[in-house]
Amino acid sequence: MTTRLSDLTARRLLAGYRKGDFSPVEATRAALERIEETEPRVNAFVRVDAEEAVAQAEASARRWHRGEPEGLLDGVPVTVKDLLLQRGGPTLRGSWTIGGDGPWDEDAPSVARLRAHNAVFLGKTTTPEFGWKGVTDSPRYGVTRNPWDPSRTAGGSSGGSAAAVALGAGALSLGTDGGGSVRIPASFCGVFGLKPTYGRVPMYPSSPFGTLAHVGPLTRDAADAALVLDVITGEDWRDWSHLGPSSSVAAGLAEGVKGLRIAYSPSFGGQVAVRPAVAAAVRRAVGALADAGAYVEEADPDVADPVEAFHILWFSGAARLVQHLGTEQRARLDPGLREIVAAGAGYSALDYLAAVDTRMALGRRMGRFHTSYDLLVTPTLPITAFEAGAEVPAGSPHHRWTGWTPFTYPFNLTQQPAASVPCGRDDAGLPIGVQLVGPRHADAVVLRAAHTLYEAGVPGP
Repeated sequence: MTTRLSDLTARRLLAGYRKGDFSPVEATRAALERIEETEPRVNAFVRVDAEEAVAQAEASARRWHRGEPEGLLDGVPVTVKDLLLQRGGPTLRGSWTIGGDGPWDEDAPSVARLRAHNAVFLGKTTTPEFGWKGVTDSPRYGVTRNPWDPSRTAGGSSGGSAAAVALGAGALSLGTDGGGSVRIPASFCGVFGLKPTYGRVPMYPSSPFGTLAHVGPLTRDAADAALVLDVITGEDWRDWSHLGPSSSVAAGLAEGVKGLRIAYSPSFGGQVAVRPAVAAAVRRAVGALADAGAYVEEADPDVADPVEAFHILWFSGAARLVQHLGTEQRARLDPGLREIVAAGAGYSALDYLAAVDTRMALGRRMGRFHTSYDLLVTPTLPITAFEAGAEVPAGSPHHRWTGWTPFTYPFNLTQQPAASVPCGRDDAGLPIGVQLVGPRHADAVVLRAAHTLYEAGVPGP
């Protein structure tokens, strides 16, 4: 079977440009063709900038022809979630409460870094309204569907970005993750997603959900994510919480996992009911890490289900986000968002600080856990993709998306790096993800382990 240009990783595209096998213009047109083919059934985009993308690709092709590429991503087609500012077009965040009038003259820090490295911007991808939930549908742009089965959800809140990468509509995408919003859709769509350590990637404007929210890449493999992370970690004065300069993560990918101490927690000590197909696929991925030389043992972190604290922090952020809106505008919000806004507005400052205390205690417990283990491995999610357009699966006892994401949101509370790696499919052919979690600042270790799984062929075709 002939490999399409739209299926290539960023690194393979760059290698092809270097050899003269194909050009950035050909790669960009191939990605735009995939968008045209798939957008009617998946709805991953809020805007496609075809003319501008081709112009950027043509400029890149001229640089490659001269043998003078500029930047680590020169000519690579990319997309950006519509929560992140991108100059030249509106960032509407899935909401009718934001007008399209500009000026839209500023890039988010991560977008600015892609631009500085001459990536080709194809367009903006879908998000639920203000990124508030773990699936991707919004009043403004409708439902984003799963590339593997359009009757199912793509996950969220970076569902458009994950779907775009899975479809070949750009080699990589920038997403955001406040409770799993990169890892959830990566798992459901069968791509790689990374939530870096908080502060590793600068963010501006700051998230209304505070220090829960991270910016991270969705890619076709871990090596591409490492490349992107090296690009987007540049300093930016607009983010006071940025960690500052850091060493390359791409340089150490080949070091592997030999000698790493890995804790495998299948279900957080029986707290989470995991579907058998998911449990089996994750167990096989853990076996591949052991075969590669890691020391693996079953061990459960003391997570103690911090969902109430997470809700207080998350719902309070939502209430603050829409505080300026009048009655008429609030009526246009997603009904679920209105519900959590009402809950968030009812919390006191003491409630909020108590949630912060819970968060800090969890951070200390995870810090202690990682004195014994270099990595924690869990399922990314206990389930595979469910019906599109719903916040929770049919028949679920839970009302909110946090009920089916118990493995993801705790690590936004603790600000640890975490990644989702495809590790198989269920009987319906739907992707399954395995989650790798490292101690804070150990992004390189997470990426090394993820790269090891790709090298071992765990993600499969």
